[in-house]
Amino acid sequence: MGPSGWWPADDKRDIIVGAILVQNTAWQNADVGLNNLKHRTGLDPNTVLSLSQTELMNLIRASGFHRNKAKAIHNIFQWFNDHHWDYAGIASRTPQSNLRKQLLALPGVGQETADVYLVYIFDLPAFIADSYTRRLFKHLGYRQTDTYQHLKRQITLPDSFTFEMAQDFHGQLDEFGKQYLQREDTFADSFLAHDLLKYQQAQKR
Repeated sequence: MGPSGWWPADDKRDIIVGAILVQNTAWQNADVGLNNLKHRTGLDPNTVLSLSQTELMNLIRASGFHRNKAKAIHNIFQWFNDHHWDYAGIASRTPQSNLRKQLLALPGVGQETADVYLVYIFDLPAFIADSYTRRLFKHLGYRQTDTYQHLKRQITLPDSFTFEMAQDFHGQLDEFGKQYLQREDTFADSFLAHDLLKYQQAQKR
């Protein structure tokens, strides 16, 4: 499946905004809002922060839930502004668990968005237990895959797992999900299903 080239974006501010806009909607809708905002502001922090809530909502309306997402973008940009957009400095000064807690305290940043930021903004290795990943791990025999946190606490990445591996791993999982785990689940047709069956048969011998 790899290399995945994830997260596809021009720069990290693209990812910061995109991770908010894609919540509870398809990427095509999020992308409309992202492109509108980029065309209007270039994602320049001061320009984004100078927008009124009404302006910001209108620009991202296509992504749905535009009122909450506009508030989230404003608060997140303000947080990064307060930290001088120093991604590497923030990551080096703050233990990963504490940084995750800080991110979760920001309105509009949930479990998945926080982990996306850790992996793609702060270049830290983390496991992103999004919906495609939970569906796949259920097929692989994991229990309690019903919520983000239930699966995440079952997974410990190896100490040797780098942020580059984490970025590509998430991309591969999502690309696999798009191919085999959409509304019509076709996991049984996938190469992983065939490998899993061979493994299970070998274990019985």
